[in-house]
Amino acid sequence: MNSRSITERTLTQLDYVRLTRLASQFKSGAPEAVLTVLDTSDLVDSQAVPGDVVTMYTQLLLQGDQGTPPYRVTLCYPGDAEPAEGFISVLSPLGASLIGLRAGEVARWQTPSGSQPHAKILEVLFQPEASGDYTL
Repeated sequence: MNSRSITERTLTQLDYVRLTRLASQFKSGAPEAVLTVLDTSDLVDSQAVPGDVVTMYTQLLLQGDQGTPPYRVTLCYPGDAEPAEGFISVLSPLGASLIGLRAGEVARWQTPSGSQPHAKILEVLFQPEASGDYTL
């Protein structure tokens, strides 16, 4: 069961199309968190997405509980995921909780073991669209 509340999110039209295509490849259904994001997000053109929104291949600085050190992650597709190196799949619980949020917001997710961690997005360090890359 997913106890995550629906948060207002923004997706680029390109990310929406690619994530919808990725979700359709699952025989038993895509992760619920990803389907919720696809169903509830506002869609914008890549050139119009604000620079503080987490899109695919965005590098961001997160912080868990107050007083814990911040950590850097890059949101990516499953084929590029290397969690030990900070490359987090959009299909993972953490990745699905990040897509479409903005700097300053808090991502919440449920792990397979049932815990419900959270992390604040301290800063968007790099967003492809903000640098003029609308096709990454």
